This record gives sequence, C-alpha cells and structure tokens, in this order.
Amino acid sequence: MNSVEKAVTEARKEFADLVNRVAYTGERVALTRRGKVMAALVSAEDLELLESLRAGRIDLTQAGHPAPVEERPAPQHAPLRIAAEYRPGGPSRPPGFGR
Repeated sequence: MNSVEKAVTEARKEFADLVNRVAYTGERVALTRRGKVMAALVSAEDLELLESLRAGRIDLTQAGHPAPVEERPAPQHAPLRIAAEYRPGGPSRPPGFGR
C-alpha cells in the first residue's frame, strides 16, 4: 500500500483532496511537522483493523493468519425523504382555487 508524507501546513491546503485519496485508493498520508510524523490519515478499513488489533480481537501470533474479524451486518439505511422547500411571498393559494 502506498504511503505519502505531507507537512501539516501543506495538508491543510489540500485536505479535501487528501481525504478523497485516502478514502477511494486506500493510500495512507503521514502528516509531518518539522520532519516528524505527528498523525496520519488512513482509510476506514485500516482504522477498523487498527481498532481490532488494539481490542485484542486479532491475534498476530497465529502463524501469520490473523483471527477473523467479527462480521457486522450491513447497515440498514432509512429511506430518503424529500423535504419541502419554503418559498416566502407569492399568492397563498394557486390562482383558480377560490375562497
């Protein structure tokens, strides 16, 4: 997996682009200050793996084969709703719909 280093000041200017590169390509971005790595941007998949390691759900001593990560059901998305748009002014009723 590719990894790139970016100074924090430079990354600030390119933040949206860096987030997209990380999210869509899996590339890792090490954020540096004065040449020292301070933080990193990683994909959601890499973050989940790191969290599994820290929680002890993955055992790296198993002959190179990590324990399976818990399978999570796919999230159920609520149906999209259309919001009405408020438009001030104009007639309160359409023409032809009398009082």
